[in-house]
Amino acid sequence: MTNTQGAATAAEPSIRIVIADDHAVVRSGLRLLLEAEPDFEVVAEGGDVESARRYVRGHHPAVLVLDLNMPGGSSLEAIPVIREECPDTQVVVLTMQEEPAFARQALSAGATGYVLKEAADSELVEAVRRAAVGETYLNPGLGARIAREPPPGPPDALSEREVEVLRLIALGHTNSEIAAQLYLSVRTVETHRSHIQQKLRVSTRAELVRYALQRGLVNIDE
Repeated sequence: MTNTQGAATAAEPSIRIVIADDHAVVRSGLRLLLEAEPDFEVVAEGGDVESARRYVRGHHPAVLVLDLNMPGGSSLEAIPVIREECPDTQVVVLTMQEEPAFARQALSAGATGYVLKEAADSELVEAVRRAAVGETYLNPGLGARIAREPPPGPPDALSEREVEVLRLIALGHTNSEIAAQLYLSVRTVETHRSHIQQKLRVSTRAELVRYALQRGLVNIDE
């Protein structure tokens, strides 16, 4: 009996997910798609913003898959509330909204992923996996559109050098690699990074990536 229980425990899914969409048929399709992955488990489904918040508080999933257009309030306004209530739950937005402004708003609000419903079959699993480890996922076509648009405003008091460092961080370079590219010492790069994080009031690389994408400082295809 003990061995059987131990085997069951070892096989338990590691990524718990809540789905929030106001169409039952969409939720059923998403559940089938996600639970086809052996390490995914959909622990709850909600049809409005309030139920999404309630299920996240009750289940503390790794990821909430959230539709932008649902009854019961604004999904965009709910994102920072959910992130504050359950900081360990990442939010992946799944929507039909293709306008870059919506993606910027969602990422700025605290979402970790932005997937278009038309691409859910090919992108949602990857977006959930990335979100579960705190990495950002943005629909590639939408990301390219954002990159071509002018930045929505000047960087928040960042110097030209800090912008250069931020771009390289967002592109995945290490402090040593950045130092070599910009002919700086590693310590200087670390100082720039610290100043950037202080000015932007962020603490993780994922947040820096989101900021760089929102501001058009980095091209997703680079």
